[in-house]
Amino acid sequence: MNIVVNGRHMAVTAAMRQYVEAKIAKLPRFYDNLRSVEVVLDIEAEKPFVEIVATARRRNTFVATHRDDDMYACFDQCLAKITEQLRRYKDKVRDRQGPGHGEPLERGP
Repeated sequence: MNIVVNGRHMAVTAAMRQYVEAKIAKLPRFYDNLRSVEVVLDIEAEKPFVEIVATARRRNTFVATHRDDDMYACFDQCLAKITEQLRRYKDKVRDRQGPGHGEPLERGP
């Protein structure tokens, strides 16, 4: 998985980059078909703004944004949003498939 951390209107510190990359590296446990994740850290109107764009196989794209007073808190809230999107998508794909091998098939009367 490719992780890109960009800063707009600000310089991304080494500590912030390391924090973001450590947290983003855990995303494949929610959806394992991720190809790349781009994190944009921005300061707009004196408030931190974070945008996470995750690209998966088959042209699936997940986007989450958040604005808050603290950059770390803003990133954590945005990460929670993208995690929820990935979890819901994985559940939707898994529920679309048929029953597993261990489950008996329901037969009609």
